[in-house]
Amino acid sequence: MKIVNKMIPSWLQHYQAKHLSHDVLAGVIFTILVIPQSLAYALLAGLPPHFGLYVSIFPVLAYIIFGSSMVQAVGPVAITAIMTYSILSPMATPGSSEYIMLSASLALFSGLILLLFGWFRLGFLSQLLSRPVMSGFISGSAVLIIISQLKSLLGISYQGQGIGALFNTLTQQFSDNNYMTMVMGLTTFLILILSRTYLASLLTSFGLSHNRATFIARLVPLVIVFFATVLVVNFKLDVTANVTVVGHITEGLPGFEFFLPGYDSIKTLAMPALLMALIGMVQGISIAESLAIKRRERIKPNAELVGLGTSNIVAAFYGGMPVGGGVSRSAVNVASGAQTPLAGIVSAFIMMAIVAGASHWLARLPLTVLAANIMVAAISMVDFKSFKHAWSYDKADGLALLGTAGGVILLGLESGIVLGVTLSLATLLYRASIPHIAVIGRIAGTEHFRNIARHHVETIPNVLLIRIDESLFFGNLNAVEARLSNEISKVKEMTDLVLVMNAVNRVDTTAMEVLNELNCDLLEQECKLHLAEIKGPVYDKLKYSPLLQSLSGEVFFTTNKAFETLADAKGYSQA
Repeated sequence: MKIVNKMIPSWLQHYQAKHLSHDVLAGVIFTILVIPQSLAYALLAGLPPHFGLYVSIFPVLAYIIFGSSMVQAVGPVAITAIMTYSILSPMATPGSSEYIMLSASLALFSGLILLLFGWFRLGFLSQLLSRPVMSGFISGSAVLIIISQLKSLLGISYQGQGIGALFNTLTQQFSDNNYMTMVMGLTTFLILILSRTYLASLLTSFGLSHNRATFIARLVPLVIVFFATVLVVNFKLDVTANVTVVGHITEGLPGFEFFLPGYDSIKTLAMPALLMALIGMVQGISIAESLAIKRRERIKPNAELVGLGTSNIVAAFYGGMPVGGGVSRSAVNVASGAQTPLAGIVSAFIMMAIVAGASHWLARLPLTVLAANIMVAAISMVDFKSFKHAWSYDKADGLALLGTAGGVILLGLESGIVLGVTLSLATLLYRASIPHIAVIGRIAGTEHFRNIARHHVETIPNVLLIRIDESLFFGNLNAVEARLSNEISKVKEMTDLVLVMNAVNRVDTTAMEVLNELNCDLLEQECKLHLAEIKGPVYDKLKYSPLLQSLSGEVFFTTNKAFETLADAKGYSQA
């Protein structure tokens, strides 16, 4: 019995009947709303459109079994789609059997990596990507998504990549453009932008609640897709006006296709899969946490990794497209009224029914409308606000964000993220190599010590108190030595130097030897070196070192004790 209970998710064991109607209705609404999105993201990934429907079934169920979030929705998302296309398009022709196999292999490898991360509790690796780097990566990817969809929006075809190739084609082929496709695409784009920006607030001004107004605004893309498809069918625009449509969609549920990737695939896709896993880990966990905070719930990060990993492994054998936790997808799930993962189960079974017998209804959906939907979603991913905040708060973080975004746009996804991480690490090393060091004194009538450059404080003649606000290691010792020498030279006939180490978390071997040399040099000048407020772990390593064994001065428990002891020894009258 205990074994059976462990196999049943806790949310299901404690399911409340009051949530049932909300979850069932949310599952129905959510499925209808994300069908166009699922088709669009499959096309964005370079795959047949129905693959987006396939990976909205069993991978969703796999995540629900192993994940911990109540309302995060897993499936085809923009970031994984553009990463899939960016990684695989140089290797094979999008849509070909070779491309599909590579896509499935990419889903399998990234899923296995995520699963291993979860099993071995390696979620902390997501910290390699700072928020500015992640924001820059998403913003840069969004720009690539927008550029990639312009040809479908405008009904043109062009070779090459980038905005330059697009504008050259527009200039050369403008008279041959498909005007009906262009009008339909640009009109859809304009309506979507306006509805996303103003519709919810407009409806709220007419008395609707914020939640209901937001939900209605989210229905607009579905309504436009419906009417655009009706127009194509009624006026046969795919025949008379050459409006490109989704085309034939294979109907029926495919079987699980088990495969074992070859050595060449493993060698080629190992690093891209690792990158995709890291991005998926950061995005999936951050979305789940933000949703949990709003609902006053808690998630288990490692369970999230197991859930995301398992869903990608299932996607590899059923659908062949990498999946992830999406911002817009999860937002739609919440807006639909989902309370528990049961909404996802309902959605998966409805999607199964659609794939089995109703997918032919989607065959004449115009691609230009799907492209407009993708582009509007991508525009919302360009995070100008984060850049503004990062730049105003810390120029280095702003540069990391900008560098990552620019690297993604100009160099590609992998190079862009590597550039961003490199900039972040370089910034971290630069800051650590130039630590903040302050000459301090005591605020009169207290036991508090502050920087003499910022506060009016007491000092002792011929005594120098210096606080080092950084761990001491080989990378910052030159800067520390230079600053100490400079401050020592300012004090005439100095008799005592106190290094306050309350902010020093580590002293490596090189730093210990340098401090020992400083102790010897000061002793030759008849000056004693004292240490104050050494942290326990640091003291545990130093107590058997040459530094403490030959220290000319004392080790003080507090800075105030050092101040009072030296003041008394010199007969200094304290205020």
